[in-house]
Amino acid sequence: MVGALAVGANAQDDFNKWSVEVNGGFNKPMAPMTPGYFSPTLNLGHADLGVRYMFNEKFGTKLDFGIGSFKNASDTPDFSSNYYRLNLQGVANLGRILNWETFSQTFNLLGHFGGGIGQLTAQENQFADIKDKQYNVSTGMTLQVKLSDRVALNGDITNFVAGRQSVAFDGASDITAADDGYYGMNSVWWTGTLGLTFYLGSNDTHADWYIRENKYATKDELATQIGEIKDMLKDSDGDGVPDYLDKEPNTPAGARVNSAGTTMDSDGDGLPDHLDKCPFVPGPASLEGCAPEDTEEVDYLAKAINDQYVNVYFAFDSSKPLGYSASSANYVANFMKRNPGVQVEIKGYADELGPENYNMKLSEKRAKSVYDLLVATGVDASRLSYKGYGEDTSVDKSSTDARQMARRVSFEIQ
Repeated sequence: MVGALAVGANAQDDFNKWSVEVNGGFNKPMAPMTPGYFSPTLNLGHADLGVRYMFNEKFGTKLDFGIGSFKNASDTPDFSSNYYRLNLQGVANLGRILNWETFSQTFNLLGHFGGGIGQLTAQENQFADIKDKQYNVSTGMTLQVKLSDRVALNGDITNFVAGRQSVAFDGASDITAADDGYYGMNSVWWTGTLGLTFYLGSNDTHADWYIRENKYATKDELATQIGEIKDMLKDSDGDGVPDYLDKEPNTPAGARVNSAGTTMDSDGDGLPDHLDKCPFVPGPASLEGCAPEDTEEVDYLAKAINDQYVNVYFAFDSSKPLGYSASSANYVANFMKRNPGVQVEIKGYADELGPENYNMKLSEKRAKSVYDLLVATGVDASRLSYKGYGEDTSVDKSSTDARQMARRVSFEIQ
């Protein structure tokens, strides 16, 4: 736990957290307005200054102060009202939350929401010089364009809803919309600004533009990782089992191995299959692994095959035999050639993952692929039959190793 906290703390220090924002632009009072009074669609007359702190690359907070003046549109009665506001807001780095860095590291988007206090003072008309104190809720979006590691260009739109207001924006009327004489939560105005963000700190980048290294690897890192994977997948002894899984990476060429890459001794006579001329019949080394002449080979091999000691295995959702197990088909083929009266049924199975009817078809495809393999070795097709038996429910479907044992083709001598 301590190590994890230390890593997290180090990661936080990789970027700057503080910034100062300076903006100016337009405002637009929407309501309340005295009938007959209107403001311009874009009234140039707003400025704000903000200080922002980011807790991490996605979330932060800012305190900003704004001042401005509302004025009348042309051909409407004159008015001028000054205001100021002070807001504390939460900030969400939407660009990082939405992974904009995957297509651009120049543009970014911030969202901000919070509350504050303010004052509206009309300069003209009936309620001039009355200081109308307010509180408000603000919501806005800021589009950023990165100019350098220290400066970004901002374009912001913010909506303000006043919680209480007693005088219209134009100062020409009071408000009696509610019993207490306040306009309530229907007082709305907007600002639209352009400005600059100045990033403070000793690190190379700010949280707004920070990308964690472990999330997006560089080309060199990807090349290194690909090289490591290629090394892992090497099969030095050519037995079909990659080195990183091979417990015996130097088996001789042609040796029959299991899924761990170790040589097999199918008949348990102490002689590995690749040195055993009768790999399914136990016999002494003096007879090269074969039993004395009075021993019926077919009995030993039939038992080994029918007891499912000889199987061909498959990868998940595949009907192509795994390299290390394809030799089982060759042993069956050799036995059938030495015993021309024997017929064999090829039985396909699948694990329990996936729909039952799909697995039935997959098990039949696996049986057919081994059937084709035996026919290709020269075994007469009339001596072979194949059938898919679907899911092998005898294994533990929650175990990866057990499911691998279920993805197989077995043989039955008839």
